[in-house]
Amino acid sequence: MFDFKKEFRQLYAPKQTPQILIVPPANFVCVRGEGDPNESGGVYQHAIEVLYAVSYALKMSYKADYKIDGFFEYVVPPLEGFWRQRGSAYGAANYARKSDFSWISAIRLPDFITRENFDWAVQQATWKKKLDCGAAEFLRIDEGLFAQILHIGSFDDEPRSVAKIDEFVATNGLCKGLCRAKGASRNLPKRPQKNRATKMQNDN
Repeated sequence: MFDFKKEFRQLYAPKQTPQILIVPPANFVCVRGEGDPNESGGVYQHAIEVLYAVSYALKMSYKADYKIDGFFEYVVPPLEGFWRQRGSAYGAANYARKSDFSWISAIRLPDFITRENFDWAVQQATWKKKLDCGAAEFLRIDEGLFAQILHIGSFDDEPRSVAKIDEFVATNGLCKGLCRAKGASRNLPKRPQKNRATKMQNDN
């Protein structure tokens, strides 16, 4: 069975020291929102439910009457996220102000999934799970050049890992941007941390 974590080890199994990589364009099921991701029953928790409901509707579509061209069985990839914070410098965050986070939570989709397939899955998940999945979006994301590190510890300890990326990015003549994180659960002790890295040009 196709497993994104095994086929794209560089993306899903980073090292504990910063590294530069290029993330290829890919399709995702996404939900946008704002607020504290740790809030019980909050919008973030609802977003995660929607993402997995739609993702598994697509994964299990071969058992339904609906057929997807080019379909093959696969493991649903890990949860990913793109984070910003109101009132903070670009690429920075104050973890004491979690309610000010703006985020896009996402799960990658196989390339054979089309927007038409996605729309079917949203309807299927809404009906089967009795869950409003209207916030789900089909997005193609081109992340490009990134700096990545494996974070070990809690969410609140992530600034230490991000600081290592910042230093690495500056040392290599790059500039930082949007904070990106991966992990299937807030309780995971290990997960990749990424910052968008763009090349700095000197006009002199």
